Amino acid sequence: MLGLLIADDDAGSRMRLAEMLREEGYDVATTHSAALAIEGVLKDLARVVILGGSVDGLSVTQLLPVLKKCKADLKVIIASEEPPLEVVRRLRREGIFYYLVKPLGSEDGDEVRQVVQCAFEQAKEQHHAPCGG
Repeated sequence: MLGLLIADDDAGSRMRLAEMLREEGYDVATTHSAALAIEGVLKDLARVVILGGSVDGLSVTQLLPVLKKCKADLKVIIASEEPPLEVVRRLRREGIFYYLVKPLGSEDGDEVRQVVQCAFEQAKEQHHAPCGG
């Protein structure tokens, strides 16, 4: 089963998101390791990835291009503090699916659930599309 991978140096945020999404029935794996995040994508274990502001000390602007080279149609959701506008634009050009602004509390639960659900729906549609799109 292709699941959801949450990769973030912030253990508290990683665990809160994982708990919230497991309650929704998602198969969730978590890591603070960039190498394990890359391995999960390469082995096609994750259909959707939520990246925190940094993973293993690497910023999302450093890690995102690597993940997208591993799997171009990967749905990546960023969950980080609000960055400068030029950083958001760069991340969008790199192909992020959505940007969640931390801190993510219980009041953000509906947004998180909706974004993850939508990402999985789009990933499923792409996975079942005939060759050539």
